[in-house]
Amino acid sequence: MEVHVTHRPTRRSLLLSAAALAVTAGPLATTARAAAKTPKVLVIGLDGALLTRIKDADAPNLDALMAAGLTAPSTIYANPLAPTMSGPGWSTLITGVWPDKHNVRDNAFAGHRFAQYPDFLTRIETAAPSRTTYAVSSWAPITDTVFSAAVDTRVSTPSAEYDTGTTSRAVDRLGNGNPDAVFVQLDNIDHAGHDHGAASSQYLAAIHTADAQVGRMVAAVKSRPSYGAEDWLIMITADHGHTDAGGHGGSTLPERSTFLIATGPTLAAGSVRYDVKMPDVAASALAHLGIAIDPAWNLDGRPVQQPRPDDFDALRPKLTARTDAKLTARTDETGIPAGVLGHTHTPPAGWTVDNSAMGTGGVAEWRGWTFTTDEFWTSAQRDQSRESNIRARNVFAVADGDEWYDKPVTGTFDSTLVSPAYPVTGGRTATLTYTTYYRHESPQKGEVLVSYDGAAPVSVRTYTADVPSRTETVTLQVPSGARTARVRFRYSGGNNWYWVIDGVALTGS
Repeated sequence: MEVHVTHRPTRRSLLLSAAALAVTAGPLATTARAAAKTPKVLVIGLDGALLTRIKDADAPNLDALMAAGLTAPSTIYANPLAPTMSGPGWSTLITGVWPDKHNVRDNAFAGHRFAQYPDFLTRIETAAPSRTTYAVSSWAPITDTVFSAAVDTRVSTPSAEYDTGTTSRAVDRLGNGNPDAVFVQLDNIDHAGHDHGAASSQYLAAIHTADAQVGRMVAAVKSRPSYGAEDWLIMITADHGHTDAGGHGGSTLPERSTFLIATGPTLAAGSVRYDVKMPDVAASALAHLGIAIDPAWNLDGRPVQQPRPDDFDALRPKLTARTDAKLTARTDETGIPAGVLGHTHTPPAGWTVDNSAMGTGGVAEWRGWTFTTDEFWTSAQRDQSRESNIRARNVFAVADGDEWYDKPVTGTFDSTLVSPAYPVTGGRTATLTYTTYYRHESPQKGEVLVSYDGAAPVSVRTYTADVPSRTETVTLQVPSGARTARVRFRYSGGNNWYWVIDGVALTGS
């Protein structure tokens, strides 16, 4: 094993140290693929890169990758879960779990849980030791700390070589070696962001330079003598964004912005998706290589090759159309920028919202259950832990009493989200699953109720204390003779907090 470990007191490391002090797959059979080809993975991380600025820059290679495959803009967490810094960001991308699991809260990595949640290259080595893995990074902590010694080769590029050396090493390994999985991190876009800001010409110039380096790596892959017999999944991503003025670590949308650009055998050319999250990078790499994702690993990521349709996500075109004032117009939330996706109170097909007990007045956008996006909801009020809603994807449902009470109201917040009628088998068990995030303040209450064949709803779960973002599983005993079940999510309270619901499913045993 070749390991170059260089601890570099560079300008960036000093900046990040100061910030740290300041802010103390499923089986391969499910993925279509030409059976004769050998699967391989290349992940390239562009530290501090913003997708919006990549589109503004002279970046022909990244543009070509977007045209050839998938582009997925995304957002990440903020404090109190973790600041928008490199340590938590790269750890999330590389391990496939969010900071509440890997426990990296800054760039010191103190208390990390990499033994429990190892990097994806280590998982490859454990599952298939004959596979060849390689990681090279301009920011040494990635290859010193996040990737384990199980990886065949870890290279922390010497400071004097920086991204030029990282690129040359990666190009050589991709073109002349025979790696199965490669991770590369380039650092200079982040430098330009710190020194000049994301709105600067220098930041665009850094993207242009990185684009050329990405182009060299992709060309090295395509020039391989065995390329025709290989099946490459190439993923480009970033650990966090930057403010226009420069810097990151806070909760603004530019700082929380990230993305995935990916080309592979099942990813449609020119496609755009909004259901992709940072942990999906690791899960997608494992799935592409045919490594089954063990549920015991407790990964948060899911392979991009295996999308999961969600009822609420079907509302996204209504959010983007902006043709119906009832759907997208900002009535009271005029502080949210016009370019940020809106909301709707109109549920997807089969769903209803019962506001018969709901008070009047209040902030119009949040009267009763609302279907919205992370960008819109967190922009309503930053730094009240809405940014910790990490496991909801794309469009989700939220009941937000706190925001509703920001204008005079009559009565209380009392709204019920009602599911379609799911088929069930009487006398057997059924399993209800959903993603939730619940922040509590008395007398607020969240209640999950189920009714069978139109009978009176019965309570199956009640929330009266904080619940972090997670997937819930509730086993239901279906009454004899029952054929359908509806699920109700009732949120009631005063000027309290909020409840998020997403990814609802009810399946029989």
